[in-house]
Amino acid sequence: MKKIEAFVRHESFDSIRRRLFEEGMPSMSISDVKGSGRQAGITEHYRGAELVIHLRPKLKIEMVVPDDAVEKVVEAILEFARTGEVGDGKIFILPVEEAIRVRTGERGDVVMETHESQAGD
Repeated sequence: MKKIEAFVRHESFDSIRRRLFEEGMPSMSISDVKGSGRQAGITEHYRGAELVIHLRPKLKIEMVVPDDAVEKVVEAILEFARTGEVGDGKIFILPVEEAIRVRTGERGDVVMETHESQAGD
């Protein structure tokens, strides 16, 4: 299993989510985050004052997927998040040692399986 953490622009999320759902990977966590990368601060003008914004808003997508699904997830993110401009985001892939479903105590790959009859995990 791998954990994928992707930092993307807000406007790319709906297309990414839709593609992953179509690929059978509906489970993810989303967070609003701010961060800085290699891009310089963005200068904006507000009521005559010049403001430099160093922390840019992004969405953080977190997913744990089987090893064989990693490339599908990465391809979906790249397809919809890549504009070619500075600030498109980053994707990180990390190993996951164990997964445990709290409700049942099940462990391992079975935790990653989707199930139609029960919701709320």
